[in-house]
Amino acid sequence: MRQIDHLIAGGGGGKAARLGDVYDPNRGTVQAQVALGGKAELDGAVEAAKAAQPGWAATNPQRRARVLFRFRELVEANMDDLARLLSSEHGKVLADARGDVQRGLDVIEFACGIPHALKGEHTQGAGPGIDVYSMRQPIGIGAGITPFNFPAMIPMWMFGVAVAAGNAFILKPSERDPSVPVRLAELLLEAGAPEGILQVVHGDKEMVDAILDHPDIAGISFVGSSDIAQYVYSRGVANGKRVQAMGGAKNHGIVMPDADMDMVVNDLAGAAFGSAGERCMALPVVVPVGEDTAQRLRDKLIPAIQALRVGLSTDEDAHYGPVINAAHKARVENWIAKAQAEGGEIVIDGRGFSLQGHEQGYFVGPTLIDHVTPDMESYREEIFGPVLQIVRAKDFEEAVALPSKHQYGNGVAIFTRNGHAAREFAARVNVGMVGINVPIPVPVAYHSFGGWKRSAFGDTNQHGMEGVRFWTKVKTVTQRWPDGSVTGENAFVIPTMG
Repeated sequence: MRQIDHLIAGGGGGKAARLGDVYDPNRGTVQAQVALGGKAELDGAVEAAKAAQPGWAATNPQRRARVLFRFRELVEANMDDLARLLSSEHGKVLADARGDVQRGLDVIEFACGIPHALKGEHTQGAGPGIDVYSMRQPIGIGAGITPFNFPAMIPMWMFGVAVAAGNAFILKPSERDPSVPVRLAELLLEAGAPEGILQVVHGDKEMVDAILDHPDIAGISFVGSSDIAQYVYSRGVANGKRVQAMGGAKNHGIVMPDADMDMVVNDLAGAAFGSAGERCMALPVVVPVGEDTAQRLRDKLIPAIQALRVGLSTDEDAHYGPVINAAHKARVENWIAKAQAEGGEIVIDGRGFSLQGHEQGYFVGPTLIDHVTPDMESYREEIFGPVLQIVRAKDFEEAVALPSKHQYGNGVAIFTRNGHAAREFAARVNVGMVGINVPIPVPVAYHSFGGWKRSAFGDTNQHGMEGVRFWTKVKTVTQRWPDGSVTGENAFVIPTMG
């Protein structure tokens, strides 16, 4: 059976004491095993990073960028192979897998501009004969802990900017679909990065805790559930590290009475059910404003959802494939049952879905639940599956309040033709990322990604200039060049620039 090993200092991590199963979600069978490490493997990766990072930081930014340019070319040349590998372990359809890789490449392209992004500030003549300037320098060794749902994009969000800025980076991907992160690290080596600059270690909580506690790791980026994000943030900060930890979401789509209903239904089908709903930027809650809007939306949603095709991840005609594993399938179906028990109307029920010939696969059919209310636990918590809930709002004020009061504040969208309503909503809603007639408002790579409330812990967002600031520290230099004259001024008085 295929074994997925660590990538430490350009090679494997030795004989693994523990192994974890990697499943084929289409068939429900084990297709590979991954080495599960801990402190010993992490120590080896840190030592390799410590050896490589000073020389990499001393390499001028333009040369580091050239390595990333070559990496980008290699990823594009291997796009189809990466998509197939990603799809085989995650279950998302091939077109979505290619999108996963491409959205990560978008950040790599931003990182290729690192010479410009690292420029500091300069003031000539801040005082008599005194100039002041600042520079951005790498923090040293960074680490990333990434989730199963984007095994290409989110690692590249993290290591692209970190490595470009001159850091060494240790990646701990999800043990559920670990092959693509390893392949990306191999391609960066092929592109010319020194061994030890990007390494991959696999593991579970034991490895996560080792990362959080290691004294030589200066910064940690995390994406996952909110409870774990809070844990990672708290423990990492307690150990003196800078930490950005992105958590869960319950994104809302507000549908105003004047919205283009055909466009809304098309957008909802993709945003709610694409990638089987396993996206932190999915749109699992739709909020029609007014009963007439709700009825018109429901009447159009039902046939659109019934027409969705659930299939193998390799099926080019499938809209989405299986969820990641059996436990997650059971979790999603339990949430559907919970919503029903709480009083929600199951309009379309995806439980018990079976694909002929692949009855053991982890498939969940598309589900639509109406008359969901804010007091239901199934509304308050993240389901992370192909489930769309309708929460009816009587007016605009209630529609603004729903996402604003929710514990999560990752993303939100409003569908309307009214510019004033859109502007008012964007200004007032208590959520970090807003889409106006855009169902999945993930910012482009040169902006930054980050939610509010329990969707993010820490003060700095992912990628863009926020990412550059996270992976660097500012040094400010105040300089004076003596002209040979000595004034006899009191050297024991704090200097001023007057």
